[in-house]
Amino acid sequence: MSRCAQAAAVAATVPAAGVGNVGLRPPMVPRQASFFPPPVPNPFVQQTHIGSARRVQIFLLGIILLPIRVLLVALILLLAWPFAAVSTVCCPEKLTHPVTGWRRKITQTALKFLGRAMFFSMGFIVSVKGRIASPLEAPVFVAAPHSTFFDGIACVVAGLPSMVSRNENAQVPLIGRMLRAVQPILVSRVDPDSRKNTINEIIKRTTSGGEWPQILVFPEGTCTNRSCLITFKPGAFIPGVPVQPVLLRYPNKLDTVTWTWQGYTFIQLCMLTFCQLFTKVEVEFMPVQVPNDEEKNDPVLFANKVRNVMAEALGIPVTDHTYEDCRLMISAGQLTLPMEAGLVEFTKISRKLKLDWDGVRKQLDEYASIASSSKGGRIGIDEFAKYLKLPVSDVLRQLFALFDRNHDGSIDFREYVIGLAVLCNPANTEEIIQVAFKLFDVDEDGYITEEEFSTILQASLGVPDLDVSGLFKEIAQGDSISYEEFKSFALRHPEYAKIFTTYLDLQTCHVFSLPKEVQTTPSIASNKVSPEKHEESASDKKDD
Repeated sequence: MSRCAQAAAVAATVPAAGVGNVGLRPPMVPRQASFFPPPVPNPFVQQTHIGSARRVQIFLLGIILLPIRVLLVALILLLAWPFAAVSTVCCPEKLTHPVTGWRRKITQTALKFLGRAMFFSMGFIVSVKGRIASPLEAPVFVAAPHSTFFDGIACVVAGLPSMVSRNENAQVPLIGRMLRAVQPILVSRVDPDSRKNTINEIIKRTTSGGEWPQILVFPEGTCTNRSCLITFKPGAFIPGVPVQPVLLRYPNKLDTVTWTWQGYTFIQLCMLTFCQLFTKVEVEFMPVQVPNDEEKNDPVLFANKVRNVMAEALGIPVTDHTYEDCRLMISAGQLTLPMEAGLVEFTKISRKLKLDWDGVRKQLDEYASIASSSKGGRIGIDEFAKYLKLPVSDVLRQLFALFDRNHDGSIDFREYVIGLAVLCNPANTEEIIQVAFKLFDVDEDGYITEEEFSTILQASLGVPDLDVSGLFKEIAQGDSISYEEFKSFALRHPEYAKIFTTYLDLQTCHVFSLPKEVQTTPSIASNKVSPEKHEESASDKKDD
């Protein structure tokens, strides 16, 4: 829709415009399918309902099974530690060469057996499907969906391949030694070069021709509730080598394993799982996925293809949520909003709208200041009007409709972010701000008085008795508004861009709707904002 057509539609809703019916519904803006809400709103929450009968069963089984299983797990860990110590003795924390020879053969055989024994003692019944590829066939395993710390079963079943892990995990007593025994790729959160070094290490190992062990990666990067596959991080796909997808399923009537951002804690899940008679888990090794030439040069494309193949086999959808959504979710909770309010599918939004995490996080603060008084953490038309310090009018309803992408009468945080980026920011350029300032500066003295400000907004919004003193005082530092004050406010509050230019759009459409012989070429008088020569302005108008 062109600016003129859109302004004409706005004019049809403004009583003062004298065009159309007052009650005309605001025009609908075409929605990009890529910005539709995800099929799974929140993959980071798990709500397991345990009935009374099940609670009694857990209690009775727990009296016997819990202490036995805890003792067995502790015993197996103690038995595994000497083998892990032998495998890592005299080896640096970050390996430069693979562990080979008798040390690897003996320790790997023992640790694989003890690993299976440990999960069996926890009550897991493991079912394995498919054939495990050799290191030459597929240097990388990609396992999904990643939903729990029990997913380490995949590592044991796959033959203890190397894993990508935080450097801090290698420092944990007992567990850290066993982690080092699988020759992990350690990531440091404090080293600014850690990401680059990690990618280089993955490339070195996966292109070594089988010298290094295979690498097992959970490409989602965080735990979900297995209702979908979220964005795959490209790290495992950057080398451009074949990968073998590994599917994880937990087909149990009672879910005691899912470890998400909202749900049971680590200790609670361990106790619930240990108190079950048994817990089923299926590990399926899918056919190896070999990248074509285009996918070798585009790891994101390769990652998306593998994700789609795995999602189809699992029968679940894909979404563009990432770990950054989890961070926003936690921030939303700290701002007393519902935690799911922070979920925006950050990867998709940031890529398409060119937003960074800090910018979206700042917008979350602004959103919270509007939605704090509403129920459910969503913004209604009344909260929207209160925040803008403007009355509910037809123009304001149209602006609200531009944010309200699903037309449910409220704005969630995702719609708010998209609305600011798509609808307001493009109109908030230096040129538009200058034109808007000239529009308000009726006497062209370089300042906007409260009377000038009120007159234009009353005409723009179609509200003759509009009181804008509160909004005026928020912009002005004195009795009038300078251009710098106006520009600063417009940049800090891009949602006003549409309102500031509505009146100009109406006047433009009015001029172009007149017969040609009546249309005149208005001159643009110079002022203190952007002085222009009269001749240049006239020439510009002829070009138009």
